[in-house]
Amino acid sequence: MRIVAYLRVSTDRQAEEGLGLEVQEQAIRAWAKAEGHRVALWCRDEGVSGSNGLEHRLGLAEALGSLRDHRAGALVVYRLDRLARDLMVQEQLLAEVRRLGAEVFSTSKGEDAYLADDPDDPSRRFIRQVLGAVSEYERAMISLRLRSGRRRKSANGGFAYGSPPMGYRAMGRELIPDEAEQAAVRRIIKLRGEGQSLRQIANVLDIEGLRSKRGGSWHPQTINRVLERVQLG
Repeated sequence: MRIVAYLRVSTDRQAEEGLGLEVQEQAIRAWAKAEGHRVALWCRDEGVSGSNGLEHRLGLAEALGSLRDHRAGALVVYRLDRLARDLMVQEQLLAEVRRLGAEVFSTSKGEDAYLADDPDDPSRRFIRQVLGAVSEYERAMISLRLRSGRRRKSANGGFAYGSPPMGYRAMGRELIPDEAEQAAVRRIIKLRGEGQSLRQIANVLDIEGLRSKRGGSWHPQTINRVLERVQLG
């Protein structure tokens, strides 16, 4: 069967350093070989949280589009939480894939057994939804710990609002402009105004030696977030 592989990492740092993506890809390649499937398309969302709105997940949209156009007959993920960390979103996406006449697979045997609903075995859906609820709970607890840490940091007089946006750096509790990053932001705006795509802009910035926030290569989703912040500002 021709399948589309979907990979996702949650943070810019993971995207830039390749943490997680390589592990996911290797697992999917091994799974496809063992199951006798062929990966026809690789789709990635790099530095995109599973809790973000679906409109931010360009790689997922591409994967669903390949199912809609019948370029692939199934979608495979490393783990189900790469598809969604929210239970409702998970179930909606699974229903959408089925509506398109396709299947969803996971490289985790423990998950894969429960992805297909069976009217004669309702426990399949129940177990899958329990696993999804656990994943959603874990994400909520991580978020709670982060918020608690930021409050403690703020009480001690430190910058407590996550990573500074592109173009700025934290000094104490203040954000101050970073000229090198400001130059990259200006270049992004100029290239976008010239009609360049997100991927083309990323390639130009890499060639010109303008580094991303963490000093790594640029990715389309990172470019998109910079432009969104500019528009909101």
